[in-house]
Amino acid sequence: MKEVLKQALEKLLTDALGESVFIQAQQAMGGGCINHASQLITNRGAFFCKWNDQGPADMFLREAECLEALGKAQTSLVIPRVVVKTQPEHELPAILVTNFLKPPSTQTAQQDEILGRGIAELHQNQQQAFGFSHNNYCGSTPQNNTWNEDWVSFFGKQRIAHLIRLIEQKRVLSSAEKNTYDRLVERLPDWIGHQPKASLNHGDLWSGNYMYTQEGPALIDPASYYADREFDLAMMAMFGGYADRVWDAYQETFPLPSEWKERRELYMLYHYLNHYYLFGGGYGQQAWRIAQKYAG
Repeated sequence: MKEVLKQALEKLLTDALGESVFIQAQQAMGGGCINHASQLITNRGAFFCKWNDQGPADMFLREAECLEALGKAQTSLVIPRVVVKTQPEHELPAILVTNFLKPPSTQTAQQDEILGRGIAELHQNQQQAFGFSHNNYCGSTPQNNTWNEDWVSFFGKQRIAHLIRLIEQKRVLSSAEKNTYDRLVERLPDWIGHQPKASLNHGDLWSGNYMYTQEGPALIDPASYYADREFDLAMMAMFGGYADRVWDAYQETFPLPSEWKERRELYMLYHYLNHYYLFGGGYGQQAWRIAQKYAG
């Protein structure tokens, strides 16, 4: 961490806490694919800090809104508390600082149960329209969160079609692929026959975005909006990493429709497309395989 960033963080933390803060030590940590991150040891306790000088300027402002929304939901989960959020300014990067979540001394099955129950409790925060108060990002991918009262329209136009347009600007899509995605969007009413409520979703709930802490299971790095709750569950299943007890506790708390697994791969499509947009590689073929299955 450069000295100018360290000094800026001390001032930002001092202003946020209303008392003098001095960084005594720092320890580099994983910050995901695009961010730098450190644990900050200060005279006022430990904090988690991540910074980015290459991503969208408002990325951490939008992430902070997601964390605040998750924190206001009535759940059993631990949500990091936002202390500092900034955009890039002069020579400084965008910065996000939260309280530091300490890992547990041992991992227990009880945390699995609380995690599953907590995700179900999160999804019980519902409203009439799909979307969010602001557009935000899944990774660094822009998400169109304009409010929409129809889930099929939201998923088709504001998730799949929106992402296809972004991919076309960055990567290559054949005419056959493009036609398949167009047909898929047209056929969505055939596959999404239920009428889901708009549930508060984490938005990027792969196994790297939950952690067990001394305070209990926590959710981190959200890309939140109100959506079909099965959308979060599809991401959970996509890469695995959740114990059976997590799934059982979810079902016990907020049972799913019997046919939800029929839609699971369809909802995974958004995240395969997003991975293709961000990273390229074989994700494009995986996405197209799913699209062909549902496009008919």
